[in-house]
Amino acid sequence: MARYIFITGGVVSSLGKGLASAALGALLQARGFSVRLRKLDPYLNVDPGTMSPFEHGEVFVTDDGAETDLDLGHYERFTGVPARMTDSVSSGRIYSNVLERERRGDYLGKTIQVVPHVTNEIKEFLAIGEDEVDFMLCEIGGTVGDIEGLPFFEAIRQFSHDQPRGRCIFMHLTLLPYLAASGELKTKPTQHSVKELQSIGIAPDILVCRSEHPIPDKEREKIALFCNVRKEAVVAAYDLKSIYEAPLAYHHEGLDQAVLNAFEISPAPRPDLGVWRDVVDRTHNTDGAVNIAIVGKYVQLEDAYKSIKEALTHGGMANRVKVNVEWVDAEVFDTQDLASRLEGFHAILVPGGFGERGTEGKIKAAQFARERKIPYLGICLGMQLAVIEAARNIAGITTAGSEEFDHEAGQKRFEPVVYHLKEWVQGNTKVRRKPGDSKGGTMRLGAYDAVLKEGSKIAKIYGTTTIEERHRHRYEVDIKYMDQLEKCGLHFSGMSPDGRLPEIVEWADHPWFIGVQFHPELKSKPFAPHPIFADFVRAAIETSRLV
Repeated sequence: MARYIFITGGVVSSLGKGLASAALGALLQARGFSVRLRKLDPYLNVDPGTMSPFEHGEVFVTDDGAETDLDLGHYERFTGVPARMTDSVSSGRIYSNVLERERRGDYLGKTIQVVPHVTNEIKEFLAIGEDEVDFMLCEIGGTVGDIEGLPFFEAIRQFSHDQPRGRCIFMHLTLLPYLAASGELKTKPTQHSVKELQSIGIAPDILVCRSEHPIPDKEREKIALFCNVRKEAVVAAYDLKSIYEAPLAYHHEGLDQAVLNAFEISPAPRPDLGVWRDVVDRTHNTDGAVNIAIVGKYVQLEDAYKSIKEALTHGGMANRVKVNVEWVDAEVFDTQDLASRLEGFHAILVPGGFGERGTEGKIKAAQFARERKIPYLGICLGMQLAVIEAARNIAGITTAGSEEFDHEAGQKRFEPVVYHLKEWVQGNTKVRRKPGDSKGGTMRLGAYDAVLKEGSKIAKIYGTTTIEERHRHRYEVDIKYMDQLEKCGLHFSGMSPDGRLPEIVEWADHPWFIGVQFHPELKSKPFAPHPIFADFVRAAIETSRLV
């Protein structure tokens, strides 16, 4: 049976609970334990799939097709454990399940209440797979004291009492603000946060204190005294140059040892941190730099493309170079000169997205990369727009576009080179969708196989002709245009196993121009960079040598 670590936050949001959880998972793995990480989010959306990236950042997709919080990306990148649909739940999902049960009559006429029905649903979720791993790390989204989070805090309080003694501990992240006028770190916000947690029946075993300054022993002793934790369980969390320093930094501060002490695991297995030392070494000791432009529509919020940014960093690690990313708003190409904006970059990446806004700028970016022989990586919509650019400017289909844009505008304006996917096979099941269906969870989601063409660039990059990658999209490139485009030099080098759905395109006469319908960034890790990103950065290095 797994030991449970519940991670909560207080004082302010965005303290780094997800990063702390991921780093702790990596440290426990380094000591030989198996782990699984979970996220419990208090918002009422069923999942983040229908949220704007400006609201919630990127949507992370699992192999089994769940649209989840971006923190699950941190979990995977730090532990290498593939996330599942059962590793993410929201208040919306919990309430939806409870109401479905009520409609079916499962509660036998009882009055449905937050306690016990909602809290029992949360506890059932927590117990899934508890016999599979040594440690289950469960992060509670939001901040203690938030109204919407109360059912989750009550559920984990109950859950800890239901378990045998010593099977659950609580780790609480807080802020230690520094007042420059007095030159002091103030512990009172942490004290009040812990008091709030204690008022709902939860006593933290470990405090992780976010601070911009070293925490003196006097303050540690004060926090330990007034928050009723051991002094060695007050762990400092300082700002870092790279998030990949977190496992080593938390180990240096004694977080993993504090966790083992709380569980009374002795003697503690010695950690093997060699992989993280290598990651940090590759992060800071580089042999040069490349400049890559990401041309997107959500560039005002970098978290909208979190996994892409991290995958590029991993590609840099694989080549021992620093990747300088510049975010370019695709809409600026409506008013600014394209060449002056993209001149000097060693590679261009166009990521996924939804809707027509900014697409003409992305098409121009694909054309610029094709004509100037600059490495180009198009992901999801970025691949579709590269195909549209080729259709318009090379194949002579001047009105080429996407059915998505016509559907959005409510009128037919384009010849749909990209169309709404109405039917596909998932496993042994045929899935059907209509344009008017609900938006949540209705895309081609999760891991699908692809077959790569022998001798293609992409097959050489992967070193195989069969791959499995994660998808998240509603629209597909129409294969009826494939022969026409291939005669122009745009090769369809990756297809679904049944040959109906294009997965990868590449220009035969270009040094490095690849579009992929899937999202390779979701499977990249610092200790195992995705081959597409590693080779994309390598191509950018080659370009930088020619400049």
